[in-house]
Amino acid sequence: MTARTIDGKAVAARLKESVALEGARLALEHGVTPGLATVLVGHDPASEVYVRNKNKTAEGLGFHSVSFHLPADTGEADVLARVRALNDDAKVHGILVQMPLPKQVREEAVLDALDPRKDVDALTPTNAGLLLSGRATLVSCTPMGVMLLLKEYEIEVVGANALVIGRSLLFGKPAAQLLLAANATVTMAHSKTRDLPEQCRRADILVAAIGRPEYVKGDWVKPGATVIDVGINRVESGDSKYRLVGDVYYAAASERAGAITPVPGGVGAMTIACLIRNTLIAAASLAGLPPPS
Repeated sequence: MTARTIDGKAVAARLKESVALEGARLALEHGVTPGLATVLVGHDPASEVYVRNKNKTAEGLGFHSVSFHLPADTGEADVLARVRALNDDAKVHGILVQMPLPKQVREEAVLDALDPRKDVDALTPTNAGLLLSGRATLVSCTPMGVMLLLKEYEIEVVGANALVIGRSLLFGKPAAQLLLAANATVTMAHSKTRDLPEQCRRADILVAAIGRPEYVKGDWVKPGATVIDVGINRVESGDSKYRLVGDVYYAAASERAGAITPVPGGVGAMTIACLIRNTLIAAASLAGLPPPS
């Protein structure tokens, strides 16, 4: 068996086209140009690339985009002041504070200060609670990207046994809630889970988000299962060079799975597209308008 490749880049491209059209309509008919603000504290190379790509994408789709790059030694009070200023900025509809933050800045303090209506990463306690109750308007970007991929490729979720490996606030917990809302039977696994390979072999939908390169082996995959690999890991490939791999050992898993996301080109491609989608949704909501179609 050779698995179908779930092409996140292609799906993300179509989503961005749709968001650009809806954003242009919002500006033309209601005078509202969706605005995204990013806040980066410090000089983590990966975070700098992520933030640059997010702003570049927003600008390319016709959105208002602003970025604030603060020194690594910026105090918590100054970061919170920046967040509160963006809360009050009428031109900004979405705020993203890039994680991780330096140790002197508490993540929970930043999330508590962030206006939930502008929380386009959907990490505030308010948005996490709304997701749990089935009333969320803004949903964490990567989990939503996964659900859109499953829908695009017509993967049967209703009644499926879904296993989510990883319990982070950023992905694992919201992904489990979205799958549950879609009527899957959901199991969450983590570092303390006993006999993880056997848990994986029972999954119709296997979602790996643990941050360990190629940790999930091919023989852990149930024949015909859908494998969603959320991991992006940088590993040495020789001659001082590096390559990107996921949390799943792709070569072996693709021989057993029915469908699988590659790394790169799978889930990661959807994250920024969904961030921009959330910014559009937030802009419409803040203007008192219904969510875009």
